[in-house]
Amino acid sequence: MISPTLLEEDILLGLVTKGKQSALSKIAIRIARRTGLDEQMVLRGLFDRERLGSTGIGRGIAIPHALLSTIYSPVASLTRLAQPVDFEGPDDDPVDLIYTVLWPSSATSTFLPALSQICRLLRAPQVRERLRLARSSDEALAILETEPHQQCPNISHLKPWVVISWQFGNA
Repeated sequence: MISPTLLEEDILLGLVTKGKQSALSKIAIRIARRTGLDEQMVLRGLFDRERLGSTGIGRGIAIPHALLSTIYSPVASLTRLAQPVDFEGPDDDPVDLIYTVLWPSSATSTFLPALSQICRLLRAPQVRERLRLARSSDEALAILETEPHQQCPNISHLKPWVVISWQFGNA
């Protein structure tokens, strides 16, 4: 279940941006302020990862992420953009849903199972569409909490605040 990694305050709907860099900057600053992390460290982590290749995964989804040595528990946010932006994803669809994850570099063994669960959840067309229609953060969180996750590994041991790159297959 995704809910242990996100709180209502970690969800922002309708973020206005001018493009990919603007979106990543605004998300990084928001995460840093919510968690007390250094803004420049978060920005640098996300931008460094993005330089390795786009974290746009297709179907309007991006999962920017970074492994950081200065955090001890995962950090996450879900952002819906007011207008989709080009994220240079594999299908060239503009991105409007961004699930951002910061992960402790000391806990890399738990990163892939968590990433797998997030990927499976966001691959579901009904989840993506319901998130796009959500009218509030609590409604978006309820969508994530009520989706069945029988085939997904349990990440309920994770603390609030949880980031990633993969490509959609035939979903």
